[in-house]
Amino acid sequence: MRSLVLIGHGSHLNGESALAVYRYAELIRERGLYDEVIEGYWKEEPSLRQVLKTTASTDVTVIPLFISEGYFTEVVIPRELGLGHQGPVPPGGVARVIGGRTVRYTLPYGVHPSMTDVILARAREVLPDATAEDTALIVLGHGTTRNENSNKIVYHNAELLRQGGQFAEVHALFLDEDPKVGTWPEVVKAPRVVVVPFFASEGWHTLETIPEDMGLSGEVTVFPENPAGAQTVYYARPVGTHPRVADVILHLAEEASGAAGAGGDLERGHEHAWQVFLKQAQVGLRMGEVLIRPDSGVFEMRHALDEGLPGGDLKTLVTPEGVRDHIRFDDGGDHRPVHTLRNLPRGWRAVLSDHDLRRAVHYLYPAVVEETYAHTCHALRATPWPTTARRQTGIYARVQKATPEQVEHVAGDICKSCLRTRLWAGHKLPKTFLDGVPGGIPCAEACTLLVAEIREEVAGKRGQGAGHSHD
Repeated sequence: MRSLVLIGHGSHLNGESALAVYRYAELIRERGLYDEVIEGYWKEEPSLRQVLKTTASTDVTVIPLFISEGYFTEVVIPRELGLGHQGPVPPGGVARVIGGRTVRYTLPYGVHPSMTDVILARAREVLPDATAEDTALIVLGHGTTRNENSNKIVYHNAELLRQGGQFAEVHALFLDEDPKVGTWPEVVKAPRVVVVPFFASEGWHTLETIPEDMGLSGEVTVFPENPAGAQTVYYARPVGTHPRVADVILHLAEEASGAAGAGGDLERGHEHAWQVFLKQAQVGLRMGEVLIRPDSGVFEMRHALDEGLPGGDLKTLVTPEGVRDHIRFDDGGDHRPVHTLRNLPRGWRAVLSDHDLRRAVHYLYPAVVEETYAHTCHALRATPWPTTARRQTGIYARVQKATPEQVEHVAGDICKSCLRTRLWAGHKLPKTFLDGVPGGIPCAEACTLLVAEIREEVAGKRGQGAGHSHD
């Protein structure tokens, strides 16, 4: 048995950020090469701290769906997964045994050699007749001052495409380091300009920041009076959302150190947790804000506040993905990065087999079954706030300066809307939903949303609309 875990950045603010990861998980799941494909995120759920608990196999391969090597792939993800590794990842990846699971961690997909072809494919989509006579290509990266490796792959691909001779000019520009994208009118001379964002997904940068910095009004923008004369810019979709990336991911997984072995076994603790859950579901179960009941050989799941409403009055969902997509936003259309917040949308019912129920509940409340079962077995270890704070690096290291009063003030604001009980703050949870207590869900560690809000509090910016720093 083998599990594949795809790690994305995610967002506290933008529901679009996770879509590329979901899409590749679905494409790979359809091929049947792995027994399960699980998504995990830095800024959404299941979090990096939770995601390994949600894998059913003792053989796990983790692929970071990032566009380049850098701070996240070399520091944040290995740290949060507990890999005991920091710094550049070797070509064959890193292998560790964590909690009885063999975990292989690979390079990010963006550094794979075939990504040059993906850039070219994106360019041809937006301008099929691009020529070496009149068309320039801009490979646009994020860039960062935190890790010098992050821009190397952008320069490398730009050089390969330059050598290919299919464009009059090829430039590497960046959002957060020189040469910056806003300088493009002074740099590019060709009358037609194709811009391909070397980004993993659609999000705030590709939808707002880049168009704003470049002065774009849509997919095609005409600039009649640039320094080089009239120029037309063709703005492509990010490379990370191209279907070919699924093949790149599988190549990385196959090339990972030790991946050619016989595979693993069912992880016993994980399987026991779900068997206990399914046994409870067979007689009816209230879990957080949902009711789960047996119904003529299948299970029905709905919002507890919709109990008693005729099925015909509710939107019927019949797949785990249908549940996932419906509950990602609240009734007001706002993104729900923390799924145990008390804002689950109403007006739906899911009708699912026992197999699909497991996946749907995983999407509904990621890692909740595993962590709750571990708590009932006295095996869930809480991480106190000071430990979580000390682990933070980069822009989040500031939370180490938060006073206990600041932490409690922010937690009182954020956590009051959450179903979980804060074990990490010393709160007690004698009974859980597995014991029949609807709101009995443990919280072993402060979530990334709370960490981000505490950072804003320490900086004196909380409530001032500085939310983009969360992402």
